[in-house]
Amino acid sequence: MKVIICGAGQVGWQIARHLSGERNDVTVVDMNADLVRRATETLDVQGVVGFASHPDVLEKAGARDADMIIAATHSDEVNMVTCQVAHSIFNITRKIARIRAQNYLETLYSDLTNNDRLAIDVVISPEREVAEAALQRLAAPATFDTEIFMGGRAQLLGIQLTEDCPVLNTPLRQLNELFSTLRAIVVGIRREGRLFAPEAGDQLYTDDQIYVFTHSEDVNRALEIFGKKTKKQERVLIIGGGNVGLAVARALEARTDRVRAKIIEKHRPTAEYAADRLERTIVLHGDGMDIDKLMEASVDRADAVLAVTDDDKTNLLVAVRAKQAGCSMSIALVNDPTLAPLMAPLDIDAYINPRATTVSSILRHIRHGRVRGVYSIGDAEAEVIEAQVLSTSPIAGGLVRDIQFPEGVLVGAVMKGDKVLKPTGDLRIDPGDVIALFAMTKDVPEVERLLQVSIDFF
Repeated sequence: MKVIICGAGQVGWQIARHLSGERNDVTVVDMNADLVRRATETLDVQGVVGFASHPDVLEKAGARDADMIIAATHSDEVNMVTCQVAHSIFNITRKIARIRAQNYLETLYSDLTNNDRLAIDVVISPEREVAEAALQRLAAPATFDTEIFMGGRAQLLGIQLTEDCPVLNTPLRQLNELFSTLRAIVVGIRREGRLFAPEAGDQLYTDDQIYVFTHSEDVNRALEIFGKKTKKQERVLIIGGGNVGLAVARALEARTDRVRAKIIEKHRPTAEYAADRLERTIVLHGDGMDIDKLMEASVDRADAVLAVTDDDKTNLLVAVRAKQAGCSMSIALVNDPTLAPLMAPLDIDAYINPRATTVSSILRHIRHGRVRGVYSIGDAEAEVIEAQVLSTSPIAGGLVRDIQFPEGVLVGAVMKGDKVLKPTGDLRIDPGDVIALFAMTKDVPEVERLLQVSIDFF
């Protein structure tokens, strides 16, 4: 597949890294020659320096025979025009645009981005993706990471193990025997900074970060087994009233179970804008770093603090201060993935990486086969891939124990019809089944081969 990626920033670079590693023909376009050089020197991609929406630049990038264009520059308008040029002049089949400004995405103007107007097949809104990720973190407060799969019937949980975890030093094989009815499996372990797919004989240790794939009905039981208590979030304090904070507050207001939410926003016009668009949420104008303002917002009685300003360091410091003031849970939005190792020492319960959520969203729309969902873990270290098994797939008709999965791949669950099953060695994978796989990044190409990669199913 020939793909043009416009924008060589962190999102564009990560997408290029994924696609080039899977032997796609990738060309990166950016105005910044240094970013293009970084991409071409570190990845197996071609590079073009120039303005992404200019037809001659796209021509030089190979738009005449491109299968897809991904417009992920820093400008919404450039991204939209790029897709239109790709459609009108080069007839590129698949066009994906990252659009940040919420005005373009309001329901009133929702038909703006269609082939009759702006020729965009898929719109990626980082703010909405991040807001959804924040809501998922709030829904599973004992986890540091979480994602929903299989139409809400299954869930990935990231759990930090502490010394009071009752199953420490227990081989995973024995866990399956002890809790035979638990529809959950440990698919990944991060130990001393290294992420890997565990084997049946591996044990769990204090300070391990584990990824558990579980049936949604068994989430609370799985958390309890790994030493976590579940608690309903009734009071939420949001630091930052921009697009993300506003989207989270709106979603909380729309929930049937009443959640009391407050927002602290430093920029007065932004605070006023948020207040005008919310009904029950209290919006305070002030600095979230100010302990007096935090106490005015009753941070000591909040079940969770969500720090989603546009500054990583502010979010980290607010999260730390909130915990010190008595809040039981803190979640920070962090753009820089190198700051992730600081979360545990700072006692921050969970973090959200906007780039990772955006990359996951884009990957979900560009995978081959009948891929229904992709979630990128860590700094693009691994993925959880949800896909429908095709009749032509090498795994169709085989038993789980007989399928030659790479060492870095584990089956998280199999869905037959609307029933989610825990993977066992004698479970047969039939055509039409939906399978969820944890895969280290280097093993993703082999996973796509097993899922029968074919342009016919693109």
